[in-house]
Amino acid sequence: MRQQPLGQTGLTVSVPGLGCMGMSEFYGPSDETESLAVLAAALDRGYDFLDTADTYGLGHNETLLGRFLKGRRDRVVLATKFAIVRPPDSTERRIDNTPAYIARACEASLTRLGVETIDLYYCHRRNPETPLAEMVGAMARLVEQGKVRGLGLSEVSPETLRAAHAIHPIAAVQSEYSLWSRAPEDGMLETCRELGVTFVAYSPLGRGFLTGGLDTAGLAADDFRRGNPRFQADALARNQGLLDGLGAIAARRGAGAGQIALAWLVDRGPGVVPIPGTRRAVRLAENAAAMDLALTPAEIAELDALFDPGAVAGARYAEGGTAGIEVL
Repeated sequence: MRQQPLGQTGLTVSVPGLGCMGMSEFYGPSDETESLAVLAAALDRGYDFLDTADTYGLGHNETLLGRFLKGRRDRVVLATKFAIVRPPDSTERRIDNTPAYIARACEASLTRLGVETIDLYYCHRRNPETPLAEMVGAMARLVEQGKVRGLGLSEVSPETLRAAHAIHPIAAVQSEYSLWSRAPEDGMLETCRELGVTFVAYSPLGRGFLTGGLDTAGLAADDFRRGNPRFQADALARNQGLLDGLGAIAARRGAGAGQIALAWLVDRGPGVVPIPGTRRAVRLAENAAAMDLALTPAEIAELDALFDPGAVAGARYAEGGTAGIEVL
């Protein structure tokens, strides 16, 4: 498995990593036994970068990983996040970046994960009501206390990254990035390269759409994608045309559509680490194999033109999901 430095922490992470959110929430029902088996299969295959957050399943995802990590902690680079506060049985949420909350959130995550140190601790979403210096200062104190190794930011602007990095080194920025979500190309990737910050791409397969195998009509009633603008009738029909073009390129290469999408992503530069999520062990092998799929300059240009940002229909999130995202 390919390895990539994690900012300037001295740690390295597998490329790809594994996003664990779907094992607890948002993409329909999941099975804990199967999820634990997938995590074990991922580790056996060389995945060592696991990504979670305290809000995924309202703590369930961290607790699940805590069960898995027993006896395996030294084989994993562990990332989690704070800031999204959601009461049980409610879709409402708020963003909390206050120092007192950060300290409490870190302690709670350490307990659920059953670890003494979090390798990469992200601010999941930014709330400008808390001054950046106060937020980053609180995160830096966690490093000083040995509770966190590296700091991360999620869905911020290049300007916020620069300002935060001047306060304390930032190891990684995580944002949605894929063929159909290309906002990071507007300054963020360049800023990360300049500062030596790793860029972690979540939803690199377009929430499953770019694999070409997603049954959009058969999504579970509680599946997040049912309310996502890109999966609505008119937008979905337009986006299907883009997917058909991706499928044609994949067929020419004898690869899966998702593999082409991941190969395009890692071609963006050595500092880009995709973290596709899956609940099926077979997908682990497919995603890992995509890292060795070298696209030609002509294929890259064809994909760039096909998935021009103006050609993609629908916003990334419904209106209620954009809180704390600095670049849409």
